[in-house]
Amino acid sequence: MCVPVDQDALVGDGGLDLGVFADALQRPLVTDEKHVVAALGASHHDRGEALASLQAPDFTLPDLDGNPHSLSDQRGKKVLLVAYASW
Repeated sequence: MCVPVDQDALVGDGGLDLGVFADALQRPLVTDEKHVVAALGASHHDRGEALASLQAPDFTLPDLDGNPHSLSDQRGKKVLLVAYASW
């Protein structure tokens, strides 16, 4: 992907300005300065298209015996998804 931006706006203090970069890509940016990590999210356009499709994203998780199960394996069947967190 090539993103045309003004180099002076993108680079500051000897490094890449992730805020300007995220804005140029029209993607949300989240940072954790304590752990020195940053992540770019999906653009609002891409996310909107995914939501409008009413198609759940595929994922694979293990059952209690460690056997992997993918959501896509259940296509065409009724599925109940339960999410639980103890925190």
